[in-house]
Amino acid sequence: MDTEQKIYALGRAAKFDVCQASDIPTDTPPRDALASCVFHAVKRGGGCTPLLKLLQSNVCERDCAYCANRSGRDTRRTTLAPEELARTFDDMVRRRLVEGLFLSSGMCGHADQAMGRMLATVDLIRNRYAFRGYVHLKILPGADPAAISAALALADRVSVNLEAPTPERLQVLSRTKDYGRELWTALETAERTRRDERRRVSMTTQFVVGAAGEEDRELLDTAGRLYRDLGLARVYYSAFRPVSDTPLEGHAPAPLWRQNRLYQADMLLSLYGFTPDELVYDARGMLSRDDDPKVAWARAHPERFPVEVNRASKEDLLRVPGIGPTSAERIVRWRREGALTDLAQVGKAGAAAKRAAPYVLLNGRRPVHQMALW
Repeated sequence: MDTEQKIYALGRAAKFDVCQASDIPTDTPPRDALASCVFHAVKRGGGCTPLLKLLQSNVCERDCAYCANRSGRDTRRTTLAPEELARTFDDMVRRRLVEGLFLSSGMCGHADQAMGRMLATVDLIRNRYAFRGYVHLKILPGADPAAISAALALADRVSVNLEAPTPERLQVLSRTKDYGRELWTALETAERTRRDERRRVSMTTQFVVGAAGEEDRELLDTAGRLYRDLGLARVYYSAFRPVSDTPLEGHAPAPLWRQNRLYQADMLLSLYGFTPDELVYDARGMLSRDDDPKVAWARAHPERFPVEVNRASKEDLLRVPGIGPTSAERIVRWRREGALTDLAQVGKAGAAAKRAAPYVLLNGRRPVHQMALW
Protein backbone atom coordinates (compact mmCIF):
# COMPACT_ATOMS: atom_id res chain seq x y z
CA MET A 1 0.00 0.00 0.00
CA ASP A 2 1.08 3.58 -0.51
CA THR A 3 0.70 6.10 2.32
CA GLU A 4 -2.73 7.30 1.23
CA GLN A 5 -4.06 3.75 1.07
CA LYS A 6 -2.66 3.06 4.54
CA ILE A 7 -4.26 6.20 5.97
CA TYR A 8 -7.56 5.20 4.44
CA ALA A 9 -7.35 1.63 5.74
CA LEU A 10 -6.33 2.64 9.25
CA GLY A 11 -8.89 5.45 9.33
CA ARG A 12 -11.59 2.92 8.46
CA ALA A 13 -10.24 0.60 11.15
CA ALA A 14 -10.63 3.35 13.76
CA LYS A 15 -13.75 5.02 12.39
CA PHE A 16 -16.10 3.50 14.92
CA ASP A 17 -13.48 3.17 17.66
CA VAL A 18 -13.67 -0.06 19.66
CA CYS A 19 -16.93 -1.79 18.85
CA GLN A 20 -18.01 -1.05 15.33
CA ALA A 21 -16.28 -1.47 12.02
CA SER A 22 -17.00 -1.02 8.36
CA ASP A 23 -16.94 -3.86 5.88
CA ILE A 24 -16.15 -1.44 3.05
CA PRO A 25 -12.99 -2.74 1.32
CA THR A 26 -9.90 -0.86 2.50
CA ASP A 27 -7.81 -1.33 -0.64
CA THR A 28 -9.88 0.91 -2.89
CA PRO A 29 -9.89 4.38 -1.34
CA PRO A 30 -12.10 7.11 -2.79
CA ARG A 31 -10.67 9.97 -4.81
CA ASP A 32 -9.87 12.02 -1.69
CA ALA A 33 -9.00 9.26 0.78
CA LEU A 34 -7.57 11.67 3.35
CA ALA A 35 -10.74 13.74 3.54
CA SER A 36 -12.76 10.56 4.06
CA CYS A 37 -10.80 9.86 7.28
CA VAL A 38 -11.83 13.07 9.01
CA PHE A 39 -13.80 12.42 12.19
CA HIS A 40 -15.96 15.24 13.55
CA ALA A 41 -15.68 15.00 17.31
CA VAL A 42 -18.71 16.48 19.07
CA LYS A 43 -17.90 18.73 22.01
CA ARG A 44 -19.93 18.37 25.19
CA GLY A 45 -20.86 22.05 25.09
CA GLY A 46 -21.82 21.95 21.40
CA GLY A 47 -19.98 22.25 18.13
CA CYS A 48 -17.43 19.83 16.74
CA THR A 49 -13.74 19.56 15.89
CA PRO A 50 -12.45 17.82 12.73
CA LEU A 51 -9.83 15.23 13.69
CA LEU A 52 -7.72 12.73 11.86
CA LYS A 53 -8.78 9.61 13.75
CA LEU A 54 -6.92 6.43 12.95
CA LEU A 55 -4.84 3.52 14.17
CA GLN A 56 -1.07 3.63 13.80
CA SER A 57 -1.34 -0.11 13.10
CA ASN A 58 -4.18 -2.60 12.86
CA VAL A 59 -1.82 -5.51 13.55
CA CYS A 60 -3.06 -6.89 16.88
CA GLU A 61 -2.52 -10.04 18.93
CA ARG A 62 -5.38 -9.39 21.35
CA ASP A 63 -8.58 -11.43 21.07
CA CYS A 64 -11.35 -8.90 21.81
CA ALA A 65 -14.53 -10.72 20.78
CA TYR A 66 -16.23 -7.63 19.32
CA CYS A 67 -13.28 -6.10 17.47
CA ALA A 68 -12.71 -5.97 13.71
CA ASN A 69 -8.95 -5.91 14.31
CA ARG A 70 -8.80 -8.92 16.66
CA SER A 71 -6.11 -11.54 16.27
CA GLY A 72 -7.01 -14.22 13.73
CA ARG A 73 -9.63 -12.22 11.85
CA ASP A 74 -9.17 -12.18 8.09
CA THR A 75 -8.53 -8.52 7.42
CA ARG A 76 -5.77 -6.70 5.61
CA ARG A 77 -3.08 -5.47 8.03
CA THR A 78 -0.82 -2.47 7.74
CA THR A 79 1.26 -0.07 9.83
CA LEU A 80 2.24 3.56 9.41
CA ALA A 81 5.81 4.61 10.23
CA PRO A 82 6.00 7.68 12.51
CA GLU A 83 7.49 9.96 9.84
CA GLU A 84 4.94 8.77 7.27
CA LEU A 85 1.99 9.59 9.53
CA ALA A 86 3.42 12.83 10.90
CA ARG A 87 4.12 14.17 7.39
CA THR A 88 0.64 13.26 6.18
CA PHE A 89 -0.99 14.81 9.23
CA ASP A 90 0.94 18.05 8.68
CA ASP A 91 -0.29 18.10 5.07
CA MET A 92 -3.89 17.66 6.23
CA VAL A 93 -3.50 20.50 8.74
CA ARG A 94 -2.11 22.76 6.01
CA ARG A 95 -5.04 21.83 3.77
CA ARG A 96 -7.35 22.70 6.68
CA LEU A 97 -8.93 19.28 6.60
CA VAL A 98 -8.29 18.69 10.29
CA GLU A 99 -7.60 20.59 13.49
CA GLY A 100 -6.36 17.70 15.61
CA LEU A 101 -5.34 14.06 15.91
CA PHE A 102 -6.94 11.05 17.64
CA LEU A 103 -4.38 8.25 17.59
CA SER A 104 -4.64 4.66 18.76
CA SER A 105 -3.11 1.38 17.65
CA GLY A 106 -3.45 -2.35 17.58
CA MET A 107 -0.93 -4.16 19.75
CA CYS A 108 1.51 -6.90 18.82
CA GLY A 109 4.22 -7.75 21.33
CA HIS A 110 4.74 -5.53 24.36
CA ALA A 111 2.56 -2.44 24.64
CA ASP A 112 5.59 -0.18 24.69
CA GLN A 113 6.52 -1.14 21.12
CA ALA A 114 3.21 0.16 19.78
CA MET A 115 3.24 3.07 22.23
CA GLY A 116 6.75 3.92 21.02
CA ARG A 117 5.55 4.36 17.43
CA MET A 118 2.64 6.52 18.56
CA LEU A 119 4.84 8.67 20.80
CA ALA A 120 7.46 9.08 18.06
CA THR A 121 4.70 10.23 15.69
CA VAL A 122 3.34 12.86 18.05
CA ASP A 123 6.86 14.01 18.96
CA LEU A 124 7.47 14.69 15.26
CA ILE A 125 4.13 16.46 14.94
CA ARG A 126 4.87 18.66 17.92
CA ASN A 127 8.59 19.35 17.45
CA ARG A 128 9.36 19.02 13.73
CA TYR A 129 6.05 20.27 12.36
CA ALA A 130 5.31 22.67 15.27
CA PHE A 131 1.69 21.59 15.68
CA ARG A 132 0.23 23.06 18.86
CA GLY A 133 -3.36 21.91 18.43
CA TYR A 134 -5.35 19.09 19.95
CA VAL A 135 -3.94 15.57 20.26
CA HIS A 136 -5.71 12.60 21.88
CA LEU A 137 -3.51 9.56 22.54
CA LYS A 138 -4.73 6.15 23.60
CA ILE A 139 -2.70 4.50 26.34
CA LEU A 140 -2.47 0.84 25.42
CA PRO A 141 -3.05 -2.03 27.89
CA GLY A 142 0.08 -2.74 29.91
CA ALA A 143 1.97 0.45 28.95
CA ASP A 144 4.76 1.17 31.42
CA PRO A 145 4.92 4.36 33.53
CA ALA A 146 7.58 5.96 31.31
CA ALA A 147 5.38 5.62 28.21
CA ILE A 148 2.40 7.00 30.12
CA SER A 149 4.47 9.97 31.31
CA ALA A 150 5.63 10.64 27.74
CA ALA A 151 2.03 10.52 26.49
CA LEU A 152 0.98 13.05 29.13
CA ALA A 153 3.80 15.36 28.06
CA LEU A 154 2.73 15.32 24.40
CA ALA A 155 -1.08 15.02 24.39
CA ASP A 156 -4.01 17.20 25.42
CA ARG A 157 -6.09 14.13 26.27
CA VAL A 158 -5.23 10.51 27.01
CA SER A 159 -7.54 7.55 27.41
CA VAL A 160 -7.54 3.93 28.49
CA ASN A 161 -10.51 1.90 27.29
CA LEU A 162 -11.82 -0.22 30.17
CA GLU A 163 -14.40 -1.68 27.75
CA ALA A 164 -16.34 -3.31 30.61
CA PRO A 165 -17.35 -2.19 34.12
CA THR A 166 -15.83 -5.15 35.99
CA PRO A 167 -13.13 -7.80 35.53
CA GLU A 168 -15.83 -10.47 35.21
CA ARG A 169 -17.55 -8.64 32.36
CA LEU A 170 -14.24 -8.05 30.59
CA GLN A 171 -13.61 -11.80 30.57
CA VAL A 172 -16.65 -12.16 28.29
CA LEU A 173 -15.03 -9.74 25.84
CA SER A 174 -11.37 -10.75 26.03
CA ARG A 175 -9.27 -13.56 27.48
CA THR A 176 -6.02 -11.70 26.87
CA LYS A 177 -6.61 -8.47 28.79
CA ASP A 178 -6.15 -8.04 32.53
CA TYR A 179 -8.66 -5.54 33.91
CA GLY A 180 -6.78 -4.63 37.05
CA ARG A 181 -3.14 -4.97 36.06
CA GLU A 182 -3.31 -3.60 32.50
CA LEU A 183 -6.30 -1.27 32.32
CA TRP A 184 -7.27 0.12 35.72
CA THR A 185 -3.63 0.40 36.77
CA ALA A 186 -2.86 2.40 33.62
CA LEU A 187 -5.58 4.90 34.53
CA GLU A 188 -4.31 5.13 38.10
CA THR A 189 -0.75 5.65 36.87
CA ALA A 190 -1.87 8.36 34.45
CA GLU A 191 -3.80 10.17 37.20
CA ARG A 192 -0.91 9.97 39.66
CA THR A 193 1.59 11.10 37.01
CA ARG A 194 -0.42 14.07 35.80
CA ARG A 195 -0.88 15.15 39.42
CA ASP A 196 2.80 14.72 40.34
CA GLU A 197 4.06 16.30 37.11
CA ARG A 198 1.30 18.94 37.07
CA ARG A 199 0.20 18.07 33.56
CA ARG A 200 -2.92 19.80 32.27
CA VAL A 201 -4.16 16.75 30.43
CA SER A 202 -7.69 15.37 30.51
CA MET A 203 -8.46 11.65 30.78
CA THR A 204 -11.30 9.53 29.41
CA THR A 205 -12.38 5.93 29.04
CA GLN A 206 -14.95 4.01 27.01
CA PHE A 207 -17.30 1.10 27.62
CA VAL A 208 -18.67 -1.31 25.05
CA VAL A 209 -22.39 -1.39 25.85
CA GLY A 210 -24.45 -4.53 25.47
CA ALA A 211 -21.85 -7.13 24.53
CA ALA A 212 -21.07 -8.65 27.93
CA GLY A 213 -24.50 -8.79 29.58
CA GLU A 214 -23.64 -5.91 31.90
CA GLU A 215 -26.28 -3.87 33.74
CA ASP A 216 -26.58 -0.11 33.40
CA ARG A 217 -26.09 0.02 37.16
CA GLU A 218 -22.67 -1.64 36.82
CA LEU A 219 -21.58 0.80 34.12
CA LEU A 220 -22.69 3.88 36.01
CA ASP A 221 -21.34 2.72 39.37
CA THR A 222 -17.94 2.31 37.73
CA ALA A 223 -18.29 5.67 35.96
CA GLY A 224 -19.04 7.33 39.30
CA ARG A 225 -15.90 5.82 40.80
CA LEU A 226 -13.83 7.02 37.83
CA TYR A 227 -15.10 10.58 38.18
CA ARG A 228 -14.66 10.57 41.96
CA ASP A 229 -11.34 8.77 42.38
CA LEU A 230 -9.46 9.33 39.13
CA GLY A 231 -10.79 12.69 37.95
CA LEU A 232 -11.83 11.56 34.49
CA ALA A 233 -13.16 14.26 32.18
CA ARG A 234 -15.59 11.94 30.39
CA VAL A 235 -16.78 8.38 30.14
CA TYR A 236 -17.95 7.26 26.71
CA TYR A 237 -20.56 4.59 26.03
CA SER A 238 -20.43 2.84 22.66
CA ALA A 239 -23.41 0.70 21.70
CA PHE A 240 -22.21 -2.71 20.54
CA ARG A 241 -22.59 -3.54 16.86
CA PRO A 242 -21.72 -7.06 15.67
CA VAL A 243 -18.82 -7.41 13.24
CA SER A 244 -18.58 -10.31 10.80
CA ASP A 245 -16.01 -13.03 11.48
CA THR A 246 -15.82 -12.34 15.21
CA PRO A 247 -17.10 -14.49 18.11
CA LEU A 248 -19.93 -12.01 18.70
CA GLU A 249 -21.07 -11.69 15.09
CA GLY A 250 -24.41 -13.33 15.99
CA HIS A 251 -24.96 -11.24 19.11
CA ALA A 252 -27.82 -8.73 18.97
CA PRO A 253 -26.77 -5.08 18.64
CA ALA A 254 -27.34 -2.82 21.62
CA PRO A 255 -30.21 -0.37 21.04
CA LEU A 256 -29.15 3.24 20.58
CA TRP A 257 -31.77 4.38 23.09
CA ARG A 258 -29.80 2.54 25.76
CA GLN A 259 -26.60 4.34 24.79
CA ASN A 260 -28.46 7.66 24.91
CA ARG A 261 -29.93 6.94 28.36
CA LEU A 262 -26.46 6.09 29.66
CA TYR A 263 -25.11 9.40 28.41
CA GLN A 264 -28.00 11.24 30.07
CA ALA A 265 -27.41 9.44 33.36
CA ASP A 266 -23.66 10.02 33.08
CA MET A 267 -24.24 13.76 32.82
CA LEU A 268 -26.11 13.63 36.12
CA LEU A 269 -22.96 12.15 37.67
CA SER A 270 -20.39 14.38 36.02
CA LEU A 271 -22.21 17.72 35.81
CA TYR A 272 -25.26 17.71 38.09
CA GLY A 273 -23.94 16.45 41.41
CA PHE A 274 -25.80 13.13 41.47
CA THR A 275 -24.22 10.02 42.97
CA PRO A 276 -24.59 6.58 41.35
CA ASP A 277 -26.85 5.25 44.12
CA GLU A 278 -29.39 8.02 43.42
CA LEU A 279 -30.10 6.88 39.88
CA VAL A 280 -33.34 4.99 39.30
CA TYR A 281 -33.18 1.48 37.82
CA ASP A 282 -35.67 -1.28 37.20
CA ALA A 283 -35.45 -4.71 38.85
CA ARG A 284 -32.85 -5.77 36.26
CA GLY A 285 -30.54 -2.87 37.06
CA MET A 286 -31.42 -1.03 33.84
CA LEU A 287 -32.42 2.56 33.15
CA SER A 288 -35.92 3.27 31.90
CA ARG A 289 -36.46 3.33 28.18
CA ASP A 290 -39.42 5.68 28.57
CA ASP A 291 -38.11 8.27 31.03
CA ASP A 292 -35.09 10.52 31.00
CA PRO A 293 -33.02 9.53 34.09
CA LYS A 294 -33.52 12.95 35.65
CA VAL A 295 -37.29 12.76 35.18
CA ALA A 296 -37.25 9.24 36.63
CA TRP A 297 -35.44 10.55 39.72
CA ALA A 298 -37.86 13.47 40.08
CA ARG A 299 -40.88 11.17 39.87
CA ALA A 300 -39.33 8.92 42.50
CA HIS A 301 -38.91 11.90 44.86
CA PRO A 302 -42.19 13.86 44.89
CA GLU A 303 -41.27 15.20 48.34
CA ARG A 304 -38.57 17.36 46.69
CA PHE A 305 -41.02 19.25 44.45
CA PRO A 306 -42.19 21.76 43.50
CA VAL A 307 -39.04 23.86 43.85
CA GLU A 308 -39.34 27.62 44.34
CA VAL A 309 -37.18 29.03 41.57
CA ASN A 310 -36.57 32.31 43.42
CA ARG A 311 -35.24 30.74 46.62
CA ALA A 312 -33.83 27.32 45.75
CA SER A 313 -30.12 26.67 45.96
CA LYS A 314 -28.20 26.02 42.77
CA GLU A 315 -27.95 22.35 43.84
CA ASP A 316 -31.75 22.09 44.16
CA LEU A 317 -32.29 23.83 40.84
CA LEU A 318 -30.04 21.26 39.18
CA ARG A 319 -32.44 18.55 40.35
CA VAL A 320 -35.27 20.07 38.30
CA PRO A 321 -35.81 18.43 34.88
CA GLY A 322 -35.06 20.95 32.16
CA ILE A 323 -32.64 23.06 34.23
CA GLY A 324 -28.92 22.56 33.61
CA PRO A 325 -25.73 24.06 35.04
CA THR A 326 -25.74 27.16 32.82
CA SER A 327 -29.43 27.96 33.29
CA ALA A 328 -29.19 27.33 37.05
CA GLU A 329 -26.32 29.83 37.32
CA ARG A 330 -28.26 32.41 35.32
CA ILE A 331 -31.39 31.94 37.41
CA VAL A 332 -29.41 32.46 40.63
CA ARG A 333 -27.79 35.59 39.16
CA TRP A 334 -30.91 37.07 37.59
CA ARG A 335 -33.17 36.65 40.61
CA ARG A 336 -30.92 38.99 42.59
CA GLU A 337 -32.29 41.77 40.38
CA GLY A 338 -35.92 40.77 40.85
CA ALA A 339 -38.18 37.75 41.18
CA LEU A 340 -38.76 35.48 38.22
CA THR A 341 -42.50 35.30 37.70
CA ASP A 342 -43.12 33.44 34.44
CA LEU A 343 -41.79 30.54 32.43
CA ALA A 344 -40.53 32.81 29.65
CA GLN A 345 -37.86 34.12 32.04
CA VAL A 346 -36.85 30.56 32.91
CA GLY A 347 -36.60 29.80 29.20
CA LYS A 348 -34.47 32.87 28.53
CA ALA A 349 -32.06 31.59 31.17
CA GLY A 350 -31.49 28.60 28.89
CA ALA A 351 -33.71 26.06 30.62
CA ALA A 352 -36.24 23.82 28.87
CA ALA A 353 -39.11 25.73 30.44
CA LYS A 354 -41.93 23.35 29.53
CA ARG A 355 -40.03 20.39 30.95
CA ALA A 356 -39.35 22.30 34.15
CA ALA A 357 -42.91 23.57 34.56
CA PRO A 358 -44.39 20.62 36.51
CA TYR A 359 -41.60 20.80 39.08
CA VAL A 360 -41.35 24.51 39.96
CA LEU A 361 -43.02 27.44 41.65
CA LEU A 362 -42.52 30.98 40.36
CA ASN A 363 -42.78 33.49 43.18
CA GLY A 364 -45.05 31.10 45.08
CA ARG A 365 -47.25 30.17 42.12
CA ARG A 366 -47.37 27.20 39.81
CA PRO A 367 -46.98 28.07 36.13
CA VAL A 368 -50.46 28.67 34.69
CA HIS A 369 -50.49 25.82 32.18
CA GLN A 370 -48.95 23.27 34.55
CA MET A 371 -50.82 20.00 34.89
CA ALA A 372 -51.01 18.22 38.23
CA LEU A 373 -48.04 15.89 38.64
CA TRP A 374 -49.36 13.70 41.44
